[in-house]
Amino acid sequence: MKTSLLAATAALMLGSACMASAEPVKIGLITTLSGGGAGLGVDTRDGFMLAIKQSGRKDVTVVTEDDAQKPELAVQIADKMIQSENVDVLTGIVWSNLLMAVQPGVVAQGKFYVSTNAAPAALAGAKCDPLYFNAAYQNDNLHEAMGEYANKGYKKMFIMAPNYPAGKDSLTGFKRYYKGTVANEVYTQVGQTDYAAEIAQIRASGADGVFVFLPGGMGIAFMKQYAQSGVKTPIIGPGFSFSQDVLPAIGDAALGVKASGQWVKDLDNAANKAFVPAFEKEYGRLPSIYAVQAFDAAQLILSASSKASVKDAKAFAAALNAADIKSPRGNFKFNTNRHPIQDIYVTEVVKENGVLTNKTVEKIFTDHGDAYAKECKK
Repeated sequence: MKTSLLAATAALMLGSACMASAEPVKIGLITTLSGGGAGLGVDTRDGFMLAIKQSGRKDVTVVTEDDAQKPELAVQIADKMIQSENVDVLTGIVWSNLLMAVQPGVVAQGKFYVSTNAAPAALAGAKCDPLYFNAAYQNDNLHEAMGEYANKGYKKMFIMAPNYPAGKDSLTGFKRYYKGTVANEVYTQVGQTDYAAEIAQIRASGADGVFVFLPGGMGIAFMKQYAQSGVKTPIIGPGFSFSQDVLPAIGDAALGVKASGQWVKDLDNAANKAFVPAFEKEYGRLPSIYAVQAFDAAQLILSASSKASVKDAKAFAAALNAADIKSPRGNFKFNTNRHPIQDIYVTEVVKENGVLTNKTVEKIFTDHGDAYAKECKK
């Protein structure tokens, strides 16, 4: 669908002012709006569109399409957006396998891609590109934080993730910082919904903790089955497994779970204090980490397009790289590979006024980058 955005509510926290002289920009937002991963894509779309609306920009057009979590469809949509819709910037993909399929064709056609979530290691390192920016993190980051956290109380961990690029980055990141023993390392199918076999492996492993990265419907299914199994080994994970979009479906089985994130709704900064109620007012629910990342991706595009023409690749890239935004995360800047350097927190699932959500427990990393920047030569 095509959404042409007119003047709306005044910006609450955008660093880039609405400029009458700004050159029109057309954005192609490809995300997952159907199937088991739809919740992640809906939050991505809504966070992105909130920033656009708050900007009041009359010269911005967003074209949105559903990739249905299918790489081949995502590639077709991207090509159509570039060749028929004449978009200037693409964004929105949630899943790393889809981004790995789409990104090469986008940059080869001279278009910018600003990622709202997917962040595979290859695109942060040797396959980085001057036209590719990531507004979220690098896949390993939140898992690295939980590896560091696990050192405080777990001697033997069972670790599990889906068998796709982000899943492999997840367990690589966890092991990079975890100093204890890995009892078992298990890769599940993407989209899997039955975890009886894996739960039996956890029961038999002798592990004193379980680290799981299972975003979207996968995490919902696993946590419900785990609660019913009677296994009491504590669960920890990255924020994606326990983000705001899935907590209502998981239910009380998530209470007390420790996770990690570069954003938590209770962060004490002005941008966050404006963002959370604005999102809740607009959509009738609390935002997730996916919504925040997309909000910032939109802010980055808006800021850059107010300072440079998207047709001038060098100037636009420099404007993006300046990261002149007020992020709900707080401190945000780009590393040399155009991936974020940011703080990462440990969180805990709690219930506030009857609503499951996450609260900040501690800051685990300050100004944390990624392990691949040194491999990026472009």
